[in-house]
Amino acid sequence: MMISNPYSEAYVWLWLPGATEPVVAGKLEAHGKKLRFNYGKRYLQRADAISIYHAELPLQPGYIDPIKNLELANCIRDAAPDAWGRRVMMNKKFGRKSNSLDSLQLDELTYLLESGSDRIGALDFQRSPTIYEPRCSVNVSLDELLESAERVEKGIPLTDELDQALHHGSSIGGARPKALIESDDKKFVAKFSSSSDIYSVVKAEFIAMRLAQLAGLNVAPVTLAQSSHKDVLLIERFDRNRTTDGLWQRKMMVSALTILELHEHEARYASYEALAHLIRQQFADAKSTLKELFSRIVFNIFVGNTDDHARNHAAFWDGKQLHLTPAYDICPQSRSGGIASQAMLIDGNHRESQLAVCVKAAATFHLSKDDALAIIQHQQEIIEHNWDPVCDEAQCTTVDKNIFWSRQFLNPYIFEGL
Repeated sequence: MMISNPYSEAYVWLWLPGATEPVVAGKLEAHGKKLRFNYGKRYLQRADAISIYHAELPLQPGYIDPIKNLELANCIRDAAPDAWGRRVMMNKKFGRKSNSLDSLQLDELTYLLESGSDRIGALDFQRSPTIYEPRCSVNVSLDELLESAERVEKGIPLTDELDQALHHGSSIGGARPKALIESDDKKFVAKFSSSSDIYSVVKAEFIAMRLAQLAGLNVAPVTLAQSSHKDVLLIERFDRNRTTDGLWQRKMMVSALTILELHEHEARYASYEALAHLIRQQFADAKSTLKELFSRIVFNIFVGNTDDHARNHAAFWDGKQLHLTPAYDICPQSRSGGIASQAMLIDGNHRESQLAVCVKAAATFHLSKDDALAIIQHQQEIIEHNWDPVCDEAQCTTVDKNIFWSRQFLNPYIFEGL
């Protein structure tokens, strides 16, 4: 059930490349069930103006309707809160048991205007076209953030201070409990354990991300922290850059779902082949990007990350070209048996979590069969050689290691047909 809409419009502010302050780019306006966008005249007159994303919102005057069957341009939807952030907002608004909120939804303008301002990418949303007022957090400890996340999961209303702190991270994507924190000259996404976890999901993701880095993939740096005797994964943000005078720059980003021009409900049709085709057309340094993407597919299969959907891939947008972002959310998924499939199609209609499928798709990524096999062999050797040291770094127990190995990591099914 959709809750009544208190907003009819929102102003879109953005950080231009290299800027430390946002400017108004234009306005979102409700038009029936759709939200259409209109660039501001002053913005269009700027010499440094760039499109929010050329394929959806080209730099032109007049109202621009969402493409195809979308209700909202995907490049703007990328900056909206996802499952966890929406849950935090529902807790803030209603303070009721979370299971009683499952059938309720806020409208997209509310999600945009009432979520935290330090969202992924370089956009924010305001009620005013002239005054920018960021919705920021108070400084609270990691322990307090963890307590906040647990209260949201249980549907318990938050205190005002904890609500403001956790609400700061309500704009970031994903379904698991998380928050945004800042330390010295870096910003992090903090991922917490969930009350529904049946194994250490946080440790599994840390291990996968560290092994990916050791295998030579371009990944976001991660560290493992402890809070209230629970593991917390800290992922360094790559969409922020701190200047020498202590100010923050933001990088524009779009998801692969946006690049593929797919609706949320069409995500199952997302294809690595289609993405590779667009990389050849629109990305800077297409050859190395194709090899990097292929290597990420192989690695996801090695570590059992079957949640490689199109929002878990992204690219920086500088107004002219796309550049693949570092990898993130390489999170091994729960697995009891062998057979598994990836969230995105790999070769034709095949999405089986098997390395042989990757080899068949190698030419799509401008790689030979030998190139593909060399990448596979290299990653397997890295994982096997570094398994114990990385597990020790994560302070894994023997039980943890036994749960992970040959289930998520190097499950025998992935080698069938190779």
